[in-house]
Amino acid sequence: MTMSAWGRVGVSLTAVAVVAGVAGCQGGDSGSKKAGGSSVTEVLTAAYEKTAAAKSAKVSMTMSMPQGMAGAAGGGDMEMSGVMGWDPMVMDMTMTGSMMQAEPDAPDEIRMLWVKNAMYMDMGAEAAKDMDGKRWMKLDLAAAAEASGDPAAMKELTGGMENMNQDPAQQLALLLDSPNVKHVGSEKVDGVEARHYKGTLTVDEMLESNEGLDVLSAKERKDLLATVEKSGIKGYDTEVWVNEDDYPVKMIVGMDTPQGEVKISANYSDYGAKASVETPPAADTVDLFEMLGGLGEESGAGADGSGI
Repeated sequence: MTMSAWGRVGVSLTAVAVVAGVAGCQGGDSGSKKAGGSSVTEVLTAAYEKTAAAKSAKVSMTMSMPQGMAGAAGGGDMEMSGVMGWDPMVMDMTMTGSMMQAEPDAPDEIRMLWVKNAMYMDMGAEAAKDMDGKRWMKLDLAAAAEASGDPAAMKELTGGMENMNQDPAQQLALLLDSPNVKHVGSEKVDGVEARHYKGTLTVDEMLESNEGLDVLSAKERKDLLATVEKSGIKGYDTEVWVNEDDYPVKMIVGMDTPQGEVKISANYSDYGAKASVETPPAADTVDLFEMLGGLGEESGAGADGSGI
């Protein structure tokens, strides 16, 4: 594989790290939406119920990550737009942004599909020249974890995949678990009047709220908490704007890290939009982890003199 192809692989892994970073800001369905109570929780509970029932929406998202953060290369912004669904999780989005330009051979944009618990990335015609004419790259993180023989890694990846898309219903559930959620006023978002709410969660509170992490043992959860705290992340700030139809039209999740602020801003529209995503043709797809495994075997064979 040529150096330019390796560069595109690096861009792909950076994109995966960004999407996985979104998962770190996710919460699960806590099952206790604080029905009754204050008008704030009543509004957010109604928004949660309608959003969960819609199961899909169009989304335009921007992720800003500081320089020096793992998976963020030189830092910068990543824009994603398209359609996404939850229950089941699917995604058809196009990704652009300055973070992709860290590698000179990176395409200007990458189309990303999430279907059947795997991510597929259209790396473009130039990349296809280095991949036997195949322009789609498949990244199956669960399969990679299973092949690694590390049960804990597999649990974390498969559990985290339930939260890997920026599901607005789960974000509302997470905000409802904030002990200090409050209404901060009304303002227009994309020309529509919306009610603005915000709240914060510590890392520990986020982990307690996230049912996607229930697959972890007590020790694994403790280790994960220690890892996140070691990274310097103290907690998460979440804001949501809810329109008169009780749908969230904008969400912002932010967290401070030693490298700087990580910020994810998403605008939602067209709830219930069709979100049917199909797997790319196998003849046009290369499995990244199978490819890397094959290269590793070739390298090992060359080392003992039997492969060349």
